Amino acid sequence: MGITALRIGIAALAAIAFASPARAATEWQVRPFIGLTFGGGTTLVDYGGAQGRGRTKLVTGVNGGLLGEIFGIDLDLMYAPGYFETGTPFVTSSSVSTFTGSVIVGVPKSRAVYTLRPYVIGGLGVMHAEYVDFFGVNPAMTRPAVDVGGGVTGFLSDRVGLNWDLRYFRSVGGDDVLQGDSLSQKRLSFWRANMALVVKLR
Repeated sequence: MGITALRIGIAALAAIAFASPARAATEWQVRPFIGLTFGGGTTLVDYGGAQGRGRTKLVTGVNGGLLGEIFGIDLDLMYAPGYFETGTPFVTSSSVSTFTGSVIVGVPKSRAVYTLRPYVIGGLGVMHAEYVDFFGVNPAMTRPAVDVGGGVTGFLSDRVGLNWDLRYFRSVGGDDVLQGDSLSQKRLSFWRANMALVVKLR
């Protein structure tokens, strides 16, 4: 029992010793952002015109997570009011929202201390879209979604910085039944470009 306890103690100390640099390199970030959508497309019957293709809309949201020396995790929440509205009377209100969890792979933190730090990102989540038309009909879609993209982050001080991010969002799954509010499977996709204020919590 004594030898076993000693081995466990040595293993625990070794784990702590090797984990300490990793913990020191990790940091929590919160990034409120504002951005634009573009290059979109949808199968929802879009009375606003063009089936959502190329639509540019203002979005707001917040993302953030835990970043290490190379790898990290990110949670992203976005809201785009008026996504299907183009000034015509056919759509009275609309919105698109997404919530995703992603993995980040970035340039090693130790090599980007005094410059911009590029990264790529990809993950899964959920997308919700809906609108109300002139007749009071309320088509809606809630689907699993994927997001992929990348960006760069640079710090102005030890705690505060700026982030520029570009991501592609696409809903996945759904049935193949033709419905009155959809031309085929209910789908929506778009690009999002945004700029964020970065606050480092640790």
